[in-house]
Amino acid sequence: MRLRLDGEWTIAASRALENGADQLVAAGAEAKRAILDFSRVARMDTAGAWLIDRARQTLAARGIQTDVERLRPEYEILFKEARFHTFDAATRRRENPFVGFLAAIGASIDGVGRDIYSSVAFLGDVVAAFGGLIARPRGFRITSLVFHIEQFALRSVPIIVLINFLVGAIVAQQGLFQLRQFGAQTFTVNLIGILVLREMAVLLTSIMIAGRSGSAITAELGSMKMREEMDALKVMGLSPIEVLILPRLLALIISLPLLTFLADIAALAGGLCVAWAYGGISPEAFLARLQTSISLSTFMIGIVKAPFMALIIGLIASVEGFAVQGSAESLGRQVTSSVVKSIFMVIVVDGFFAIFFAGMRF
Repeated sequence: MRLRLDGEWTIAASRALENGADQLVAAGAEAKRAILDFSRVARMDTAGAWLIDRARQTLAARGIQTDVERLRPEYEILFKEARFHTFDAATRRRENPFVGFLAAIGASIDGVGRDIYSSVAFLGDVVAAFGGLIARPRGFRITSLVFHIEQFALRSVPIIVLINFLVGAIVAQQGLFQLRQFGAQTFTVNLIGILVLREMAVLLTSIMIAGRSGSAITAELGSMKMREEMDALKVMGLSPIEVLILPRLLALIISLPLLTFLADIAALAGGLCVAWAYGGISPEAFLARLQTSISLSTFMIGIVKAPFMALIIGLIASVEGFAVQGSAESLGRQVTSSVVKSIFMVIVVDGFFAIFFAGMRF
């Protein structure tokens, strides 16, 4: 039986394609040999080729010999590449839920270990690259450093100042309402000064930078890896760590202490405004009380934390950026992982600093 295919076998006529393929199978069901004649096919795309090949394989499975004739060379390649494949359904094994739970915990621990190992190894590469730049300072890209300081610090000022101003105002409001019950509302100034300078300002600023700049670093590096720009740098004899990572990392280390200083001022200003409006504490009294309640060490504790927070954010963002594979899904997954891990590690490191400074009686 000769089956002549006619017209356009393209995705635009998807329902007609399905019907045509079914008709091929029905027409050749009673034959011993079926010939698919493509002489009248005007156009064909992958959908048409796939459906025709499905019909051909269905006939062959029934013991009917099928041959193809008068197929144009370009369609022959398409017909060969867009073959119909059958897949065996995967059988799901029944597992013990408790064993699966333990296996998931083990996989998570293994993932954490791999992340720590890759981060430490990447830190070693960064330190080695930094040592190389110290040996030959002419290779350092000062223009890139200034550009990223502008991106990370200057362009982050509005949101950092606003967030810390509001948080300082909220802390002052709650402190006033709670301490007023004991007639100790003036101690709200102590609460704001110590809490903001030691913990809140640097922590909020680090979290905002992790979400804003850390995600941007991961997305930029991941996009460059997807477009093989990093391979191009290596071909040109350039180190991606020196060209891409060091300027961003140093810019973060410089920017975060500056932003923390602005966050301190903004949070104290927010607390001052609320204390003046709700507690009747004048700005002069607020500043005088603030000077007696805090010291230089209180301010420096928050500033000292900032470079370490910046280093952690930069390392995690860079490692996740280098881990991006060749798909948009991978890029989105690594950017999300970068933000989550950075925020988590910032809070953990802040807790370690709090324990350390408490032990040192600062």
